[in-house]
Amino acid sequence: MTVQASDLMFRPDLLKGHRILVTGGGTGLGREMAEALLILGARVYICGRRGAVLEETAKALMDAHGGTVVPVTCDIRDADAIEAMVDTIWKDGGALTGLLNNAAGNFISRTEDLSSRGFDAISSIVFRGSFLVTQACGKRWLAEGVSASVVSIVTTWVWNGSPFVVPSAMSKAGLHAMTQSLAVEWGNRGLRFNAIAPGLFPTEGMSKRLGPLGGVQVRGCPMGRPGKMPELANLAAYLLAPGSEYVNGQTIAIDGGRYQADGGNFAELAAWGDDEWQQARDAITRQNEKDKQQRS
Repeated sequence: MTVQASDLMFRPDLLKGHRILVTGGGTGLGREMAEALLILGARVYICGRRGAVLEETAKALMDAHGGTVVPVTCDIRDADAIEAMVDTIWKDGGALTGLLNNAAGNFISRTEDLSSRGFDAISSIVFRGSFLVTQACGKRWLAEGVSASVVSIVTTWVWNGSPFVVPSAMSKAGLHAMTQSLAVEWGNRGLRFNAIAPGLFPTEGMSKRLGPLGGVQVRGCPMGRPGKMPELANLAAYLLAPGSEYVNGQTIAIDGGRYQADGGNFAELAAWGDDEWQQARDAITRQNEKDKQQRS
């Protein structure tokens, strides 16, 4: 396990009695944050498209830390599937107290090379899917008059955009706008909305699709290193915890200062020529095929 109790800033029972859904919780950053929430006492629900991966993650986290992790297979591109998932969770003990919008997808590409299918692959999850999950939970929270906290994972590109990841930049900017908008619209009804903009926190998926020609570099970061998973997990736990009730409508960067140093985006890829882009496309295609074979 990457996150241990000794890595966390908070008392072990901080989230006791809390019920939190982490979208995309089976792998990557979602898994790391779900682990921290479990350690802090929450009953954690994780959702994603691959049921076997969710089951494996849930078992591994419970074996390591005890507590309860409930895997729920759901493709958040499907509105009906979202409603069914949220109904299942509500029937399993009542309203959630927190939602962590983490599910995402991304890959580098020149915008002129994008297909509509490639654009939809990102926007249907990050933009549309995250909104639909938030709305499905929000309608139930409002109807029941209960309080809850929503945290969405965005990027620092929401402030300055990014070339070569335009579908992601557009979609994450939408989540940033949703965070600010619903913080005002629903804030007086007990619901809080905040977002986290991580810098470089290496995961397998990120390295394969955002750095297919040799990995994502840390040279632009003033601290000269990538982020550590417990650092991100601590921030997510804080925003979901009772002690942060007055924090609402904020997007918080956790990137070692890289956004201030060089914009934190993919502008450096403007130096690539046709050969580099073809190599990147080929590498990403091979990885997509490998992933399909593993899912089948």
